[in-house]
Amino acid sequence: MYMKLQSLKIKKFVKRQFAFLLVTSFSGICFTDYAKATILNNSYKEVIDHVWQIVYRDFLDSSGKFEKSEWIDLRRDFLSKKYSDSKDAYDAIREMLANLNDPYTRFLEPREFNQMRIDTSGELTGIGIQIVKDKDSDDLIIISPIEGTPAYEAGIKARDKILSIDDISTRGMDIEEAVKLIRGQKGTKVKLEIFRGGKSFYKSLSRERIEIKSVSSKINQSKNGLLIGYVRIKQFNANASREMKETLKDLETKKISGYILDLRGNPGGLLESSIDISRQFINKGIIVSTLTKDGLKEIKKGNGQALTRKPLVVLVNEGSASASEIVSGAIRDNKRGKLVGKKTFGKGLVQSMRTLVDGSGLTVTVAKYLTPNGTDINKFGITPDIEVNMNSKPILEREIGTRRDRQYKAGEKELIKIIKRNNQISQFNPKSTNLNVFCNCNGSNLVFSLN
Repeated sequence: MYMKLQSLKIKKFVKRQFAFLLVTSFSGICFTDYAKATILNNSYKEVIDHVWQIVYRDFLDSSGKFEKSEWIDLRRDFLSKKYSDSKDAYDAIREMLANLNDPYTRFLEPREFNQMRIDTSGELTGIGIQIVKDKDSDDLIIISPIEGTPAYEAGIKARDKILSIDDISTRGMDIEEAVKLIRGQKGTKVKLEIFRGGKSFYKSLSRERIEIKSVSSKINQSKNGLLIGYVRIKQFNANASREMKETLKDLETKKISGYILDLRGNPGGLLESSIDISRQFINKGIIVSTLTKDGLKEIKKGNGQALTRKPLVVLVNEGSASASEIVSGAIRDNKRGKLVGKKTFGKGLVQSMRTLVDGSGLTVTVAKYLTPNGTDINKFGITPDIEVNMNSKPILEREIGTRRDRQYKAGEKELIKIIKRNNQISQFNPKSTNLNVFCNCNGSNLVFSLN
């Protein structure tokens, strides 16, 4: 009876809160059009109160510092003031949200809200970076540049700090302000001051609108003649799952012995896309679970329709965030493959994107996601099975995913080990005397090759 009640609660919560989820480099986001956007006639307090009500009802506090009594007092204070225009109201909302101590609960003006919708559709406007504000250091941190964008081509890297934008210091600047300065008309330029490795330098980048193809692939041949399917996912946007399915179906018609899935520098994207792609590799088992502030847990599992069961290695690094970590965690915890590279970014909070009454939007943290083993990776990331540094000297873009790529080379080596081990096991017949298939014989000593 208790389980039935819990199931009903979960279904009601999901129905009310989630139309679909997306995990950006910041976290998971769900678009919910429960309020049709309308233009207000000087009712700026209605927008403020709308934000307040959403936070009061649904906010998941990851820091442990949120007090509802204090939030109630804030409502009284902010609604007692007068607001002459939308700017005053929007500034008040940001000031109110700053009390949550959560960089991922953010207010988006109508233009920014609309831009986020466009971004998840597979197009990007700007220079191709996603940023987060470190609440401890107050720094604006680049999660990762998107491949093929001006930022990527200029050599911007994950965890670079932005010190200034067009000579305007970012000290004390919130994400919305930074986004406004970075974005602009196509063809114009923006100058960023970057801090990396104890030094600062400037980069002048052209703003562009770029349609990103999420998935790219090729067939590599190992030194011993095995064919390796190399697949790279740049972002989990609306097209990624379909592109991945088409790619795998094509590669499965070839004589592929195994796969290397490259999620390095992938900042995230749609949660549903990451789940669908995980299911293309994982036939059964838990993919990911989300836990709300009320303790309600929703679990996503494999659907028995995996497209391949061939050996798999996943490449990850510091720029692999959010949705990338969902796929990586699912593959690792289900023992479906090995992770090679560097520790991932560590973004495990789920947010819901709400349309406000004037067409603006709010991303509010409503849950956290856990890997299949129940691991909370927020701020901690996922440590790969085999840690390998990237090349000390930069390599060319065309060399990524080749043996000139140090992390790829290590991944290929591990994949070949798995392929050989699987072949040995499949060839072993316990009813015969072909022990030489399953062991190395040296005189009278048997040395089993199980590693």
